[in-house]
Amino acid sequence: MAFDGIVTKAITSELQQLVGGRIDKIYEPNKNEIVLGFYLNGVNYALNICTNSQNYRIHLTTHSKPNPKIALNFCMLLRKNLIGLRIKNIISANLERVVTIEFEGFDDIDDIITKKLIIELMGRHCNIILVDENNIIIDSLRHISSSDNELTRNIIPHVKYVYPSTNKLNFLEVVDFKDFKLKLNYNETTVTQLPLLISNTFNGISKNFVKHIIKTLGIDTSIIVNDKILEQIYNYINEIIISTDSLDLSFEIIKDSNDVAKDYVLTKKKVDKVFPLNFFIDDYYFNKESSEEFKIYRNSISKLILDTLKKYNKRLFNINEKLKECDNMDKYKLYGELITANLYRIKNSNTDKLELENYYDNNSIITIPLDKRYSPSHNAKLFFKKYNKLKNALTIVGKQKQETLKDLDYIESVVYELETCSSIDDITNIFEEISESSVFKERTDKYKEKKHPKVKKSKLTKNKNVNFNPIKYKIEDYTLLVGRNNVENDYLTLKYAKKTDIWFHTKDIHGSHCILVLNNKPSPDKDILIKCAEITAYHSKARNSSNVPVDFCEVKYVKKPNGSKPGMVIYKNNKTLNVTPKN
Repeated sequence: MAFDGIVTKAITSELQQLVGGRIDKIYEPNKNEIVLGFYLNGVNYALNICTNSQNYRIHLTTHSKPNPKIALNFCMLLRKNLIGLRIKNIISANLERVVTIEFEGFDDIDDIITKKLIIELMGRHCNIILVDENNIIIDSLRHISSSDNELTRNIIPHVKYVYPSTNKLNFLEVVDFKDFKLKLNYNETTVTQLPLLISNTFNGISKNFVKHIIKTLGIDTSIIVNDKILEQIYNYINEIIISTDSLDLSFEIIKDSNDVAKDYVLTKKKVDKVFPLNFFIDDYYFNKESSEEFKIYRNSISKLILDTLKKYNKRLFNINEKLKECDNMDKYKLYGELITANLYRIKNSNTDKLELENYYDNNSIITIPLDKRYSPSHNAKLFFKKYNKLKNALTIVGKQKQETLKDLDYIESVVYELETCSSIDDITNIFEEISESSVFKERTDKYKEKKHPKVKKSKLTKNKNVNFNPIKYKIEDYTLLVGRNNVENDYLTLKYAKKTDIWFHTKDIHGSHCILVLNNKPSPDKDILIKCAEITAYHSKARNSSNVPVDFCEVKYVKKPNGSKPGMVIYKNNKTLNVTPKN
């Protein structure tokens, strides 16, 4: 369900336990969030207020976020006005998504002062407003003028705060079921239409919440609504709202067909935890935003990498086209030689073709096309010039093709890395890697100008005690380490592993370097080697194949050619196992 009026009321009721807490810290991690730090009875709490149009909410939080080095203006104003004050009350009224936090304290001359922080959680109209004891606006997170918004209110400093108005009815004023039925006016309404009707009629009740009630009560959605069905729904809503005061509620996750959390709903079940509603919302939205941020970050880096891949594929196409031209260079040499050898009997007049005997092919007649603008002797010079040009190009373009194929191979290895990423840190490591590569330099520099990538981890060093994070598998008494990216693959194989450890990698297929750590243990038997090979195959581009060749050898036989790309190595004295990938 959305963070509607009922959820707002439940969260606010739970926050009532924090009345008396003293504000000691205020942060503004980004333009949509304010975090109030306060302590009560020796315990520190953090209240997160988010005004993002999609994920608006208010709740206690345990998840820290990086803050800008220089505090933003609104944050500085809140610090000036609220730090040192105590929370006097936390109020939500009439199932509105508006929460008022009242503060009380003393000024410099020990006079009592009161301030209010009004949090409006209304989609794209979300705002945080600081007012004084006379409800005069001191300042707000967003300034809004009645001339350019549909709320017909001025949210600017030195103006009296006006509570938002609505055309919807207040469910808390409904006397009984008859009154509910009368106000709803549901004649000839199907159960499918009911969520929208109730949501549009009463304030603070979302469509998703009503849909959940219908599903929970097992009501057939294809039938016309009758009094019995409507009374069941009314009673359920009423019980939930009453329970928001007694806090006999909890949230329940709703998952999609892939077992991924897609929504949450309030249920009539008490959970024996401290602030269960607040911390559920905290974890739910933290995971949701982390997932969204991960997808956005991955997609942006993916576009950068795929654009580079497209560029190099185009380069390879042009190179191959040039090489096709070089296939004809001997023909131009032949034309030049034949014309030169027969100049004594060729008329010195411009023509578009010549027919001469090819003494390389039993004097068979060959037709040589000429440029009519020039004499035959000048055409011969042009043929030799073109031959020499293509001959030189063949050498240069051949080297370019080898380099381009190596670059393409490296880019495809980075594409595989990105496909297997599971966290923002993994993507950050990939971005660090490609930022240092000449292949991606042009595009990564442009990306850095537009966006600042996540905080970088410390680079890997030669120190074997360095903190790096390969995937670890326990296979009987042995440990198998799996690199997460090309840079970690290099460090794992060439710096961390001992010469006698065993190195695994899929044969001619992009994948992770895997190291079976022996630690002076006896050589592993075939079953252990097969298990290692299966895991290696799983951590490769051939994960979904049924028969994958995996090479293995001692680490001392693995070398890195000078100037080669990250993750690229050569090896010898290897053996091969054909396995089915298993994790």
